[in-house]
Amino acid sequence: MKLYYKYSDYLKSKFNTKVYKLPVNIPVTCPNRNGTISFGGCTYCGDNAAGFECLPNFISVKEQINKNMEYIKMKYKAEKFIAYFQNFTNTFLPLSNFKKYINEANFPYIVDISISTRPDCINNRYLDFLREYKEKNNINITIELGLQTSNYHTLEKINRGHTLAEYIFAANQIKNYGFDLCTHVILNFPWDTCLDVKETSKIISAVFSTHVKIHALYIVKGSKMEEQCTRNEFNLLSMEEYINRVILFLEYLSPEISIQRLIGRAPKEEASFVNWNTSWWKIKELIENKMLKLNTYQGRKFNYLNGEILKGFED
Repeated sequence: MKLYYKYSDYLKSKFNTKVYKLPVNIPVTCPNRNGTISFGGCTYCGDNAAGFECLPNFISVKEQINKNMEYIKMKYKAEKFIAYFQNFTNTFLPLSNFKKYINEANFPYIVDISISTRPDCINNRYLDFLREYKEKNNINITIELGLQTSNYHTLEKINRGHTLAEYIFAANQIKNYGFDLCTHVILNFPWDTCLDVKETSKIISAVFSTHVKIHALYIVKGSKMEEQCTRNEFNLLSMEEYINRVILFLEYLSPEISIQRLIGRAPKEEASFVNWNTSWWKIKELIENKMLKLNTYQGRKFNYLNGEILKGFED
């Protein structure tokens, strides 16, 4: 039984070979860090954001791609790659600068440009450029949006700076332009319930996200959330509860959405709590084993769109 639709299977079917991501780090920030919306960023985010595996952002995009490609090529014998603009909000900069960085990623062996950003940092000018770039260079475009949760009360608590509405609008824009959409979620916020997890899965399915990237909440040293955790303002969920939430999320998720990951990673030296002191692959294994035990799979409860209840009527 196929437990879930793996991202690696999606890439193989699309590009006819294994494809590997090359992280790219450009000098940007986020609107909820520099005062445009607020200061400090998301309460769970550290000063390095998601860039602990990235090269320094003062190195040119071309040089970063070449250096990372040499390493991946040697280790995995890879021939096709994704340029992944990973850290912070990669559309939160002037359009001219954005064009410059994207154009620097134009290599024959780059088959996809993946751009991590926020739902409130997408507009038609940037999307128009990306469509022209896609058509001119015959390349795939993926935009990664951090939704994290559909619970707008939680979004406010974590100082996300946007609500569910911005995500829905941006997701529809991205899909209308013909780009792939990857949605990031964190399934174990202490303020979310299983109902929030289910609704997040249903919304992601309803906007036809192409991929989803699932994370577990970890506590970065020096973050606002670490301060809250120290003051016992919330309780961290157990690993067992995280596993149950991932399975619930997958059951309601469209089977056509590929899963880029079931749990994230973080350097232990930068976090006071990460993945219950358990390796990510072990947690992934526990999720898969429990799905087998429960005889469940991605999309098992995907029966809520397109007026499913009307199927019971006969003409």
